[in-house]
Amino acid sequence: MTTEVYRLSPEDIDSGIIQKAGEVIRRGGLVAFPTETVYGLGGDALNSEASKKIYAAKGRPSDNPLIVHIAEEDALIPLVREVPEKGRLLMHAFWPGPLTLIFRKTEMVPPETSGGLPTVAVRMPVDPIAAALIRASGGYIAAPSANSSGRPSPTTAEHVVRDLDGRIDMILDGGPCDIGLESTIVDLTEDVPVILRPGFINEEMLKEVLGEVKLDPGLLDAGANAGIRPKAPGMRYRHYAPKAPLAIVEGEAREVTEALKTLAGKAILDGKRVGILASDDTARDLAETFLPGMPGAAERLYLCPAGSRAEEQTIARHLFAILREFDDAGVDLIYAESFKTPELGMAIMNRLLKAAGHRVILAADAISEGDM
Repeated sequence: MTTEVYRLSPEDIDSGIIQKAGEVIRRGGLVAFPTETVYGLGGDALNSEASKKIYAAKGRPSDNPLIVHIAEEDALIPLVREVPEKGRLLMHAFWPGPLTLIFRKTEMVPPETSGGLPTVAVRMPVDPIAAALIRASGGYIAAPSANSSGRPSPTTAEHVVRDLDGRIDMILDGGPCDIGLESTIVDLTEDVPVILRPGFINEEMLKEVLGEVKLDPGLLDAGANAGIRPKAPGMRYRHYAPKAPLAIVEGEAREVTEALKTLAGKAILDGKRVGILASDDTARDLAETFLPGMPGAAERLYLCPAGSRAEEQTIARHLFAILREFDDAGVDLIYAESFKTPELGMAIMNRLLKAAGHRVILAADAISEGDM
């Protein structure tokens, strides 16, 4: 299969290209497209064969449900058995935007799209290219992230090409995504809404609207969802992983910097190529105090500043692209600074922990071992 790539401007969308892409989806094909979160891999949400193609193209487990994307609130009604009042409040506050809501589904949604569950996940993206494509394709697009399953999610069309070229019909290139992390997912099928996946719409924002929300136990305990069929994407399977093993270093800022020096120094002396994902301040410290005095560091250390801790959205936007950079650099192992920032920290750490397989190193322990 030849994958066609078309460049589109969000400010001046070529209707001819959109109509062509919409026709691909209406006939059961797959189109990757930009959203404000990450690039999605779109197929007709009401066509079970199209959903099967999405799973096959990504290499995704078929019990991992897909998110149905709509462009009008009224399009939700045929998909769900009811819209609870709490759902209406969230839709009014955050749609269109980076929020996915889970409802009890009707028979209109095929089991291949819902992962065989009695529920359906729905969101309304704000990205103008996404909205135009949804309308042109018939109003319902099932779209997980447009990457090979388990790989870092794509935030540019180039990432999609690397993972899915030759496996899908078309890619719409709308430039880099604004947010860079997938949507927040909230389950509305319980009395108290449950956050299944953190994102740009954070816990405090949801509480301001609803008064009360709960966190899924799996967000607090990596083993809490073991053996449970996932209600939403990313709840059970390893996600976002670069090729090299990744570990997160936690502790006070000064200790983390010293631990990164200790860990990287040992690996470099062992002949390994090391990737470090850090805040701008930590990266600057490493560049000024570690690189000059460490033999071989200039050739074997791949240092990636993710952004300032004071600008959390910058870190979120860069995260997946940096994980992919490490693959391009051919590093043997990766250490990442912990980013427990006030607003997006839960979302950023959710992705990092999954990418690391929940491997965490305490900075104080790394320093003490280095001193032995």
